[in-house]
Amino acid sequence: MSAPWPIKKLREVADIRVSNVDKKTHASEKPVKLCNYMDVYSNDYVTGRIDFMEASATLAEIDRFSLNVGDVIITKDSETPDDIGIPAVITEAISNLVCGYHLAMMRPDQAQIDSVYLAKQLSTSRITRYFALHASGSTRYGLPIGAIESVEIPTPPKPEQTKIAEILSTVDRAIAQTEALITKQQRLKTGLMQDLLTRGIDEHGNLRSEQTHEFKDSPLGRIPVEWEAGTLGNEIGSISSGWSPTCDSVPAEVGESAILKTTACVWSGYDENENKRLPLGLCGIDKIETNVDDILITRKGPVERVGVVVHVAATRPKLMIPDTVFKLRVVDPKQVEPSFLPLALGSFVVQSRWFQQKIGLADAQVNLNHSILRATQFQKPPAAEQRQIVAFLSTAARELQQEWLKLSKLRSLKTAMMQDLLTGQKRVTDLIEEEEIA
Repeated sequence: MSAPWPIKKLREVADIRVSNVDKKTHASEKPVKLCNYMDVYSNDYVTGRIDFMEASATLAEIDRFSLNVGDVIITKDSETPDDIGIPAVITEAISNLVCGYHLAMMRPDQAQIDSVYLAKQLSTSRITRYFALHASGSTRYGLPIGAIESVEIPTPPKPEQTKIAEILSTVDRAIAQTEALITKQQRLKTGLMQDLLTRGIDEHGNLRSEQTHEFKDSPLGRIPVEWEAGTLGNEIGSISSGWSPTCDSVPAEVGESAILKTTACVWSGYDENENKRLPLGLCGIDKIETNVDDILITRKGPVERVGVVVHVAATRPKLMIPDTVFKLRVVDPKQVEPSFLPLALGSFVVQSRWFQQKIGLADAQVNLNHSILRATQFQKPPAAEQRQIVAFLSTAARELQQEWLKLSKLRSLKTAMMQDLLTGQKRVTDLIEEEEIA
């Protein structure tokens, strides 16, 4: 059995400095690139690809707070204790880069501790709790330098630290690559949706263009001649309003009655698990129960949450809509495909008009009403083309969902590996020995 790792105070393995370099530019000082709070908070690794702020600093500040490869930076001050102590590592040589205010920088003793290993230790739940407990303040919190210096760091032999850092960095790269791919796919999906909802697909499965196809003017702008400007009130039946009684905050079991939360309706789809259990013995509420092919529209709340439209492709029984959500149904699915309607109502042209028409209830809340919905005009291709558009976007959504699932698994893997490797529960000594033999 391996011996326990020695524990050292952070001040024993690193030189710690709290920056006082502000964001101002003074003619009497030298121009610098400033590494600011969000540069650290948003990145595990600080590289030259970050768009650093331009500022100035004195020669003494530049001498003391210039950042080198291997330096570790943490957020020292924040509005909440949870955002204090977030680490990042400088992994590239960046000329003229200086550590900014509200940050603390550490220059590890490279003979004792690996920089990435140190940053990973500083991001463990144990040290996160330590920082939160030692942060002082009421409206703004800060870490005293004494608390930073006294953090206890497990220090296995340097080769073991380096191997742990290498493994965790590999997972970080996989996460970053997957995040970049998701961003790219989201951008492509958004562009595809815009094209499909303005130009559509011709009989050969190709996107139309005004150079090769006939278009016409409409209240929604230029649309293909095959399309109509549909009016929502002509395509739906009654609009049901929900109900929000006082009830348990815990989700209902399958078969129990429940009220959906507003968060059951998001642009990525309908989530039946976002609900609250209803008291027993209620009756007469079946008309606000969700059913397959219902269209749900958030009608009240913060402006960014109002006007979200989802199609209920599947749902369990006894789930009711809250008073923040409207429920409606398409009268003739042969004219308007239910799964197409949220796409059309989520288009830029419809959402822009809703934004202008929302009725303010208070500073923080707005409201959509029946008359706004019924008068809404939307792009209405022939039903067959509507189904084609849904199929195209469903394929893109499935591909995106696969990447999100991959990202979730990678993040779970990273959490588990950090718990195992940074506590010594699993050792990497065997891997080091195998490399030495090879």
